[in-house]
Formats: sequence, C-alpha cells, structure tokens
Amino acid sequence: MPPLWNGHPDYDVARDFKGYGEKGLNPKWPNDAKIAVSFVINYEEGGERSVLHGDGMAEQNLRENPGGPPRINERNLNVESEYEYGSRAGFWRLFRMFNENKMKFTLYAVAQAVEENPEVAKRCVEEGHDVASHAYRWLEYHDFPIEKEKEYIRKAITSLKGLTGYAPRGWYYGRNSPHSRTLVPQVYEEMGENLEWASDTYADDVPYWVDLPLERDSPSPKGVLMVPYSYDCNDFKFHVVGTGFADPEGFFVHLKNAFDVLYEEGEKGMPKMMTVGLHCRIIGRPGRFGALKKFVEYIGQKEGVWVATRSEIADAFRKEYPYRKGYLA
Repeated sequence: MPPLWNGHPDYDVARDFKGYGEKGLNPKWPNDAKIAVSFVINYEEGGERSVLHGDGMAEQNLRENPGGPPRINERNLNVESEYEYGSRAGFWRLFRMFNENKMKFTLYAVAQAVEENPEVAKRCVEEGHDVASHAYRWLEYHDFPIEKEKEYIRKAITSLKGLTGYAPRGWYYGRNSPHSRTLVPQVYEEMGENLEWASDTYADDVPYWVDLPLERDSPSPKGVLMVPYSYDCNDFKFHVVGTGFADPEGFFVHLKNAFDVLYEEGEKGMPKMMTVGLHCRIIGRPGRFGALKKFVEYIGQKEGVWVATRSEIADAFRKEYPYRKGYLA
C-alpha cells in the first residue's frame, strides 16, 4: 500500500544523511561567539485540547498527573488548572528571570493560547523577545486535510500579527503533518508575508537551507532556512516516564554537559547552536525552576556566549550564507 501522502510534492524529497560532513561548517556567529544559545518558551496554555473548544476531551499530553482514562465530553478541571498555572504563574517567572539576566528568548506562541492572555505577547514585544508561531492550536496535525491545515496556518499568522504587530518570522509545529513543510511557506506566500525560518527539524547543531518542492520550476526560489530544535535539552522530558529527567539536578547536568561539549567545539573553531526547550507549566514550577536558573547563571559566566532569539540566529546565518538552490549553506 503506498504512503498516504503519495502524490503530494513532499513525498519524493530525498533524505540527507551527510549534512556538513566531517569538517562541519563555521556559522561565523557575531563577535566570533563560540556558541549561540537559544532559549525557547513554548506557550500552549489555552490552545490545548478542551471540551470548551469542541474537542470532546481534555488534553492528555505533558501533564503532571497523566493517570486515568480520558474523560469524554466532560471537563477535567484538574487538567485545565494545571495548564492555567503555566499562563498565570510559570510564564511570568521565566519572563522575569530572562529579563533580569538580559537574555532574549523566543516564544513559540500557540495563537489561540496567546489570544487568551494578550499581555504575554505585548510584553514580549516590548522587551525585545521573539514571538514565533507554534500553530493556531496545540493539536496533532498529522491527519488534517490539506485545506483545513492551510486554514489553521492562516488563522495563526493573522492572529499573531494582530497581537504583536508583525507576522511571525518563524514557525514550529512539533506535531506537524507530512505536508506541513510545504504548506506553511505556501500560505505565507499567499498572504504576502515572509517566512524567515522553520524549526521542525532535529537534524543538526547549526542551521541549514532546504529547497521547497513547490519551487522546483520557480525562476526565483527562496528555500526555507531550518533552525534545528531540540528534544533532548527540553523540559518536556520531566513528563516522559523511563527516559526522562528524574529530578531537576538531572536536567541541569544534561544542559551543562550539552553546553560544555558544544562550547569546546566552538573553542576549536567549529561553533554550534544550542536550543533549550521550555514549557511554562513544567519548568515554571518552583521545584524545577532553580535548575534552569542555575544553568542561566552558569553560561552567563562564560566568555563568547551569544544568547539570541531564533530570528537573530537566522539573520546572522543568512547574512553569511544566503540561500543557494541545492546547497545547505
């Protein structure tokens, strides 16, 4: 039986197992930085599955207490309140810490979630943080019909532009469909907006360009700059049984080990980027927050560390390595 997406432009895109190879690539970060560090706050609270939004059940993913069967067509107030903690308390704890340390972060904003709390977007813009799209709702998009997914992409762009004053420069789904890599830039183009980077990839430690299947016959292709995300340096693993973080110290040690390895490579002339994925309702809890604060203070003592938004990283990479069809950089 052929794959379900057979016939779609993404189907015959070849995989790349080589990347930049043995010699790697020096991204030439600003001021000869040894490493670029990207902190990402996933803002999902209010965009998750909910009976109030017609989903028939409460969210089952990334919860403190995942036990028990889902309640069908019935509100789960415990789950709702757990998510509300992220928007009411957790986000602002993270926001204050990054501002106090003069570090910029990228907000992966689920548009419907930010609509519930517009002050989040407003304050991020005022403080110079980057607001990117984490889709219109925090849902599984794998089985969405193409036109329905395009509708949701349009809604996300329109909503976030209305809240921040600009169309989101970058995009991360997390739970994307086989068509998403084509549909997202396609909708941006149709709306007259510019998608500057995307992050639904975990394939490298530095950005890289990809060609778009729909631009094969275009006289002026743009490609898409992929800014890799991270599942390993990510607080969601506190909620992964068996292979996740057993305690906050384990989270700190993992982040520190990753940073030290990449920092050393930067000292040897092969700078990389490191992404730290965060969730308001997870790392924003006091018992875990100290581990993140400890890591922020640790890298703050190092020379040659560039803490940047993903849009800043994309801009710096694009300046040194503009798009060329058929090339990673």
